Amino acid sequence: MITRFLKYVKTATDSNPESEQCPSSEIQWDLAKIIVEDLKELGLEEISLDDNCYIMAKLPANCDDKIPTIGFIAHMDTAPSYNGKGVNPRIVEGYNGGDIVLNEAENIVLSPKDFQHLNDYIGQDLIVTDGKSLLGADDKAGIVEIIEAIKYLKAHPEIKHGDIKIGFTPDEEIGRGADLFDVKKFGCEFAYTVDGGEIGELEYENFNAASAVIKIKGRDIHPGSAKNSMINSIIIAMELNSMLPSDQRPEHTENYEGFFLLDEFTGTVEDTTMTYIIRDHSMAKFNEKKELIKNAVAYLQAKYKDAVIEIEVKDSYYNMREKIEPVMHIIELAKKSMEELEIAPKIRPIRGGTDGARLSFEGLPCPNLFTGGHNFHGKFEYIPIQSMEKARDLIVKIIENTAKL
Repeated sequence: MITRFLKYVKTATDSNPESEQCPSSEIQWDLAKIIVEDLKELGLEEISLDDNCYIMAKLPANCDDKIPTIGFIAHMDTAPSYNGKGVNPRIVEGYNGGDIVLNEAENIVLSPKDFQHLNDYIGQDLIVTDGKSLLGADDKAGIVEIIEAIKYLKAHPEIKHGDIKIGFTPDEEIGRGADLFDVKKFGCEFAYTVDGGEIGELEYENFNAASAVIKIKGRDIHPGSAKNSMINSIIIAMELNSMLPSDQRPEHTENYEGFFLLDEFTGTVEDTTMTYIIRDHSMAKFNEKKELIKNAVAYLQAKYKDAVIEIEVKDSYYNMREKIEPVMHIIELAKKSMEELEIAPKIRPIRGGTDGARLSFEGLPCPNLFTGGHNFHGKFEYIPIQSMEKARDLIVKIIENTAKL
């Protein structure tokens, strides 16, 4: 498992939000082709790599019992927000607590003073970065855990199961992983994304999500003669941001609390563009947030009549909870499987989104399971090997228990 994981993370797969192609970066094909060869070596059936870099495969049923067809899904790309090239992982065997020096030359240290959860893994084996890139456990760990679970089932035919489908997607990190996923071709009654964090995570609630792009056109006049003539679009933008509740920013929220995030800002006196992301678990509060920012724009447009202030709000995805609640037995199935493996279930809302949210609204109920990783999207990312083993075992146990439904 670790050999496969290290091979995958060393293959760069950063997605590119500036590209409109699918996959958004050509380098994602490199890993996709490696995975397809690995699936062939495993002897899976119906292996496909389509024109948009989506992989699907099937482990056929090994008995005649009527068992639901279930699936497991992970994504191949890594977050473009941090360097994903030249990944140089190393294994810290038998972590004994204290600081882990990732890069001595640049004084980059992974410390329990900053990340208290490290204390939960004393005595375990951690895979870390060299401080110059992310690791890529999000979500190459998920891919490996799924493949290794299938490998285990192939080696243990005494575990009865129905058809098992696996799917690996591009571009999840830029919100497009489910865009071209063929739910009908996948052909499952339900599925799980393996894209969560620490051991025990089981998630079926996520944010409702939207983006808001605001463009402000002012008037640039020489400052020496600007009185009653200049309209500074940057100042208007600052005023707009101050109108949004300061306690509803990501750095002040947790659990079910939503937020506005000013994600990008570029501006001159003449032209300013602001990009926000808007998040809330509650649909009512989500809609209130969208109305609030629209009303703020309308107020400023009335106040600065000679400026042009435009806003475009687009919904991105919705809370999958409403699609999972009618089939809560799939949550109970995962929870029961964890308990049988002595994993304490941690059922909590996702403060983000997954491919599973979109897929759930397309008719494929798809909650999220842990991979075991921590500190995704940055140089302090790490994953305990023992957590990866538990994630693999959980997939096997869910498949085993599905046959008992």
